[in-house]
Amino acid sequence: MHKIMLIEDDPQLSEIIQENLERYGYVVAQPKSFANVVEEFVDFRPDLVLLDINLPYYDGYYLCRSFRQKSNVPIIIISARSQEMDQIMAIELGADDYITKPFTFDILHSKIKATVRRVYGEYAVKENQNTSIGELYIDSQTLTITYGEKSKELSKNEYKLLRKLMENNNAYVTREQLMEEVWDSFTFVDDNTLTVNITRIKQKLVEIGVGQVIKTKRGLGYMLQYSVGMNND
Repeated sequence: MHKIMLIEDDPQLSEIIQENLERYGYVVAQPKSFANVVEEFVDFRPDLVLLDINLPYYDGYYLCRSFRQKSNVPIIIISARSQEMDQIMAIELGADDYITKPFTFDILHSKIKATVRRVYGEYAVKENQNTSIGELYIDSQTLTITYGEKSKELSKNEYKLLRKLMENNNAYVTREQLMEEVWDSFTFVDDNTLTVNITRIKQKLVEIGVGQVIKTKRGLGYMLQYSVGMNND
């Protein structure tokens, strides 16, 4: 039985969502005080967070960043903000998915089930495996990429994307395959979201001393071209 923290300041919407989720067996908690959401998050220790952006005291971006500093719990944004930059900002801050209001409960529930299955269910074993090529190493527990003595933290989405590229080293992985790896159904995710995440991964690789090893080719996708024993700077 998975615990969901629902952070939504529209009382009618939050009541409908909670009632429907509890009907499917989820344990749902809503913050008693929007001024103390982070503290309540720590105490409740949810398995998944549903998070609005427009909130009293602290907006959803601040809360998403705060939650991500304390936990790798999956976060799904539910917001009336439909601009591309709002979605990109949420993903950059560590959100796992983004649903634009208005939405049906069936869509919300399918997103929740897919996320729970990926993080805690049949696909979770794969995600708990470390991946390495020579000195390049990603840790599934700490979500860090290490090269030699230098390390950088990765967001959960960056970790999944880089792991997929490392598993297919020296071979192109299509944009669709990468988007399905992270978001289950690439049709629900803006194409720029993937580009933003790949750009951040490239920058972090450069910062730990690994040069331009991610290649892009139109029509083929992305490829990690890392060779053990040679200078990758």
